[in-house]
Amino acid sequence: MTDHHDTDVLIIGSGIAGCTAALFLADSGLSVTVVTRSKDPHESNTYYAQGGIIYRGENDSQAMLTEDVLRAGAGHCHAEAVAILADEGPDLVKSILMEKLGVRFDHSADGRLSLAREGGHAIPRIVHAADATGRVIQIALIRAVSSHPNIRMLASHTAIDLLTPSHHSLNRLAVYEPLACIGAYLFDQTADRIVTCTAQKTLLATGGLGQLYLRTTNPAGARGDGMAMANRAGARIINAEFIQFHPTTFYMSRAPHFLISEAVRGEGARLVHADGSPFMQHYDPEWKDLAPRDIVARSIHEEMLKLDVPNVYLDLCSYIPVDRIQSHFPNILQSCLKYGIDITSDLVPVVPAAHYSCGGVWVDAWGQSTIPHLYAAGEAACTGVHGANRLASTSLLEGLVWGSRTARHILTHRDNPHLSHAAHIPSWCDEGPETADPVLISQDMSYIRNIMWNYVGLVRSSQRLKRAIRELRGLEVEIEHFYRVTRVNDSQIGLRNLVRNAILVTFSAWENKRNTGCHFRG
Repeated sequence: MTDHHDTDVLIIGSGIAGCTAALFLADSGLSVTVVTRSKDPHESNTYYAQGGIIYRGENDSQAMLTEDVLRAGAGHCHAEAVAILADEGPDLVKSILMEKLGVRFDHSADGRLSLAREGGHAIPRIVHAADATGRVIQIALIRAVSSHPNIRMLASHTAIDLLTPSHHSLNRLAVYEPLACIGAYLFDQTADRIVTCTAQKTLLATGGLGQLYLRTTNPAGARGDGMAMANRAGARIINAEFIQFHPTTFYMSRAPHFLISEAVRGEGARLVHADGSPFMQHYDPEWKDLAPRDIVARSIHEEMLKLDVPNVYLDLCSYIPVDRIQSHFPNILQSCLKYGIDITSDLVPVVPAAHYSCGGVWVDAWGQSTIPHLYAAGEAACTGVHGANRLASTSLLEGLVWGSRTARHILTHRDNPHLSHAAHIPSWCDEGPETADPVLISQDMSYIRNIMWNYVGLVRSSQRLKRAIRELRGLEVEIEHFYRVTRVNDSQIGLRNLVRNAILVTFSAWENKRNTGCHFRG
C-alpha cells in the first residue's frame, strides 16, 4: 500500500543538523517534514554525544580554533569550511542553543560557563552539561520541533531511496534532463506501507555509519542510510576512508562498548597499562594523552599488540579528585558501576571503537550536494571541516552551523522546477513475495562488521583491502537479490545500505595509498 505526502522541505534525520534546519525553515513559514527511522525522535548520534560543544575559551580567537582544527585534520581540511565553522559556530551556540532553546550548560562556582579542554585543543573552550551534553541538546531540539505548527514529525519512517525524475519518472523523456531530487520513498514501519514524499528541497541529516564495524560507539541507527541513498542517486561521495576510531570505549566481555568521553583525559586522566604505568608520552611527547584521536587510537592498538593484551586502561582515580569525577562524569560513573568498575577507585578497561565518519556526501559551503535540490548536513555530509581526522567536540558544532546554513540557502532558493515531474513518479511497487528472514539479515550484518573491523579498521593493508573488496562485492550481489525478492522492512533497508557503505569506505581506502590522519595502511 502506498500513500502520498507533499511538503516544502523534507529532512531525513532528527539530530542537531536536521532539527536546527527544521526550526529555521519553519520559523520562516515553510512546511517541513522531519523523518526518523526511530520510534523515539530523540534517538540519534547527537543524543549520545558526551563531551560537549565548542564555544569560546578565555583569550580564545577564531584563528586559534582554526589552527587546532587544521592540525587535527592532518593537512587535509578544507580551509574555507574551517573558517566558516570558527567564525559562525560560537555565535550560533549562544543564539540558538543557549538563548532560543534554553540549553543549560554547566557553570563554575563563580557563575561563569565551565569550559573543558579536550584532545587536540590548545585551551579549554568546550561547554558541556556534565557528561551528557548531546542528550540535553537533543531533548531541547525535539521539544521545539515537536511543538512547532509548521513541522510534521514522522517517527518510525525509514527512507528507502531518493526520488530523482531521471531515474523514477514514468515519463521516460525525463532521462534527458539534469539529475535532480524531488523527495524520497519512505517506509512507514507502523502501517507497513510506502509513502511517496515529494518536496521542493530534501536535506540528508542521517548521521554516521558506525554500525559498519564490530565495535562502535554509535547507536543502532547509524547505518549511513543517507550516504548510501545519495550514492545510488548519483551524488559525489568523498573522504569515505577517513573513519575515526575513538580511543576510549569501555571494554568488558558481554558489555556494550559505550564511550568514555575525551573530556575525562581533558581533566587529567591518563592511559595506562594494568600496572598503572602511562604510555602515551612514548608516542607523542608534547600532547601525550591529549594527542589527536587517530594518534591515541593507533598507540593503544600498538600497545595491545606489543603486549598481547585485549585492552589498556584509563586511570581517573590517580589524577582527578573524587568529587570532581562524581560531579563532571556522573553518567560514565553509573554506566561503569553496572559492570563492577568504580571509576573513582578502579582502572577502567578501554579499547578503540569506530566513532565518526569524517567523509560523506560532498557539499559546498551552503550544504548543497552535487544533485540539485539535495542538501546534506552533519555527519552524513562532508564539508571538509574534519579533513582526515576530526577534532574533539567539532561534530555538534558542524551540525549546528551547516543546519543553519542549509536552511538559509533554501530560504533564498525555494523553487524546484523539477517538481513538475511529481505526477509521473510511480507509487512504490513491492513485488517481493517473501518475508525477509531476520536470521539471514543478522548474519549478513555480522559478516559485514567483521570484514570491516578486521580488514578496513584501525590499521589497513593491501592484502586486507583486496580481501574485503572481493568479499563485499559478492555479498552485495546476494543482498541486492535478497532485497528484490523480499518485502520491504527497516532491517532489510539497513542491510542494503550497510553493504553499499562498506564498499564505498573500502574502495576509498584502497585508492588512497598515503597514510593520512585516521587512514593508516601498515
